[in-house]
Amino acid sequence: MSNPFVQIVEPLDPKQPLKKFFNLSKLGDVRYGHLPFSIRVLLEAAIRNCDEFLVKKEDVENILNWKVVQHKNVEVPFKPARVILQDFTGVPAVVDFAAMRDAVKKLGGDPEKINPICPADLVIDHSIQVDFNKRSDSLQKNQDLEFERNKERFEFLKWGSQAFKNMRIIPPGSGIIHQVNLEYLARVVMDQDGYYYPDSVVGTDSHTTMIGGLGVLGWGVGGIEAEAVMLGQPISMVLPEVVGYKLVGNPQPLVTSTDIVLTITKHLRQVGVVGKFVEFFGPGVAQLSIADRATIANMCPEYGATAAYFPVDDISIGYLIQTGRDKEKVMCTQRYLEAVGMLRDFKNSSQDPDFTQVVELDLHTVVPCCSGPKRPQDKVAVSDMKNDFETCLGAKQGFKGFQIAPDRHNNIVKFNFEGCDFELGHGSVVIAAITSCTNTSNPSVMLGAGLLAKKAVEAGLTVKPYIKTSLSPGSGVVTYYLRESGVMSYLSQLGFDVVGYGCMTCIGNSGPLPESVVEAITQGDLVAVGVLSGNRNFEGRVHPNTRANYLASPLLVIAYAIAGTIRIDFEKEPLGINASGKKIFLKDIWPTRNEIQAVERQFVIPGMFKEVYQKIETVNKSWNALDAPSDKLYTWNPKSTYIKSPPFFDGLTLALQTPKTIEDAYVLLSFGDSVTTDHISPAGNIARNSPAARYLTSRGLTPREFNSYGSRRGNDAVMARGTFANIRLVNKFLDKQGPQTIHFPSGETLDVFDAAERYKQAGHPLIVLAGKEYGAGSSRDWAAKGPFLLGVKAVLAESYEKIHRSNLVGMGVIPLQYLPGEDAGTLGLTGRERYTIIIPEKLKPQMNVQIKLDTGKTFQAIMRFDTDVELTYFHNGGILNYMIRKMAS
Repeated sequence: MSNPFVQIVEPLDPKQPLKKFFNLSKLGDVRYGHLPFSIRVLLEAAIRNCDEFLVKKEDVENILNWKVVQHKNVEVPFKPARVILQDFTGVPAVVDFAAMRDAVKKLGGDPEKINPICPADLVIDHSIQVDFNKRSDSLQKNQDLEFERNKERFEFLKWGSQAFKNMRIIPPGSGIIHQVNLEYLARVVMDQDGYYYPDSVVGTDSHTTMIGGLGVLGWGVGGIEAEAVMLGQPISMVLPEVVGYKLVGNPQPLVTSTDIVLTITKHLRQVGVVGKFVEFFGPGVAQLSIADRATIANMCPEYGATAAYFPVDDISIGYLIQTGRDKEKVMCTQRYLEAVGMLRDFKNSSQDPDFTQVVELDLHTVVPCCSGPKRPQDKVAVSDMKNDFETCLGAKQGFKGFQIAPDRHNNIVKFNFEGCDFELGHGSVVIAAITSCTNTSNPSVMLGAGLLAKKAVEAGLTVKPYIKTSLSPGSGVVTYYLRESGVMSYLSQLGFDVVGYGCMTCIGNSGPLPESVVEAITQGDLVAVGVLSGNRNFEGRVHPNTRANYLASPLLVIAYAIAGTIRIDFEKEPLGINASGKKIFLKDIWPTRNEIQAVERQFVIPGMFKEVYQKIETVNKSWNALDAPSDKLYTWNPKSTYIKSPPFFDGLTLALQTPKTIEDAYVLLSFGDSVTTDHISPAGNIARNSPAARYLTSRGLTPREFNSYGSRRGNDAVMARGTFANIRLVNKFLDKQGPQTIHFPSGETLDVFDAAERYKQAGHPLIVLAGKEYGAGSSRDWAAKGPFLLGVKAVLAESYEKIHRSNLVGMGVIPLQYLPGEDAGTLGLTGRERYTIIIPEKLKPQMNVQIKLDTGKTFQAIMRFDTDVELTYFHNGGILNYMIRKMAS
């Protein structure tokens, strides 16, 4: 059927009649001008894709009527303009695509129908680790090791880029996915198939939201959902509420964008924005650069919203020019946004749209701060850091507590490193990393760090040699302007050499600590500290030996590295004493905002961006030399420990199976609140005593060859064994942390995988009990695939992180939620019961289902299939099964 809104299609430029757009201002509907700008993007996509099948006129009306409909839990479809993936989540997506081609062929269909329809970019940035640091050749040595460890994965990805149309691979060593997206991939306005329309993106990384700082609506989705989008399916989403976040005032001279985002993160956590869009407005926005806005949008998952959005304004247009985008395309972008009423002037309050609610922040009230020691929303003013950490030391074990006995707070362990004697205590810094897209994309904080390093070196300050320091820029542009501005050599003198272009420490690829440091930490049971300019500091994520981890600006990362401890009051205590005996305080070397801006204006120029990005797809010689097969169907290597055909589609038929009641399920694990995807499916090192290690050893590998869980996401045998393998896992069945549980039929305490295998062999289904925010953290499809392979049929939780719930649905695992006011405690659940979950024949979204226990108790829970489309996926056994049946038939 033709589009019912064809009457509002017109050329953007009468001289180019074949370049058209849907002119939303011609709708003649007064409601349009009152919609939040983020909702206008959803509306345009619905109008342009309206076919009365996947997208209906009723959907368009619901979006136009957002002010009324927003509270009614109404489902709308959304077709993003493009998809972005990183390699940790991209490898399993390409593995699934290859396996889906095999499955479609077995069912008699055309395997080449499994092909991206929606443009997709895959940036390889998650594989490199900090194995070498504090040496001039660290970058080359780490990159060489990256290729040595991941050659097989990279060959597979290169095969995918050739076998699948519409998929572009950005090779390793290019930068971090979200910074590459911001500086290079983002269009702001698409020019595709003869139409102009707003750029929008979903990505298999939760920090895809960062692109909202440039006025591109984007958010993270599960890898499974992204695959469906790539195959032309719309995302089915509940029309969100939109919180207007009003920024007023000017930041104080010593405040950084990191301080602003950590303040906003804590504020919005308190407001409660889960499942909502946050749209920024107000005169304060005009005071922020695109890099500052991107920093704020980047941490959207940490404050819990679906998307964070800064509408496009003149500063956005200027950024496109600054980063070397084609000037003619930039002019078309501006003309299009003006025509459809999507170009914002933040100083003009008459443009302010309607919002669900408005909250406000005066930027002048923001003070320098960090977040930690275990969660990104736990903001601590720098002036309070010493006292806060010392309080955490003795506090009860939890997000703000380590339960160290008071008489041990000042324990010291002496150790020797490279022939010199040193001491470690609670609060000693052992990792200091300038890392992550959150901050390395921002010239103001990166140049600020460089200027601080320069002043520190000139003042005679040094960093203790055992502290693992590193600098992993988000793109080659950063290295370019640090070098050209003359600050790179000072960073190197403090140990902050470039170690690689990738996420690195922020995702747990921090590499090993010196053995003598690890021995000292273990001997003293010390709460050692990592300080990083990242966005996540969940327990066990950064490094197994840093129990406390603080998020901080790049400037503060260097400051704490010089201090060597978190237990310092910068206002009263010196950073250090130089060779002349002079006390040097942080205020003595902190650069002013004016100093930083002057250097940024001089050295961050369009030519840098053009030079770096024009050769981004060809500059990596190791990538160019990879030999990848050219067949359209992948030839699986049974000896591979990286790439394996997954069992998800084994035995799949065209006929649907009727969902069955889950009978007499055992509880595999019982959790409290805030169990993250890092707990469920860790990305870091593979412990030598783990089920995954035993499997890899049985395949002839040595511990040195294990690599990380993240790098082995293309192999289900490793990932199933790595599910719930986080060493900091807190299972209520046990009185200590660790990746174990009780196998109730035998009463034995076993590794989680081994217990699940026992249950599976006996034919017992499994469920998981959890508290609030189950599945918080990174977008990670293996956090749903892994439990599915362990035999988990359902999760019963108080609440879910949005992407993780979607991933569970995508794998056919039922997300159940306690009724309001109920939880395991109020219902008297111990987890030692057996659970029968009644699945009725006729299902509807968010219906209540009955749960019977073997004790005779019954209660109800909400089945969190939120839309009819999600129910369709469930009836098919998951979204990928649905797509295979659709393509095969």
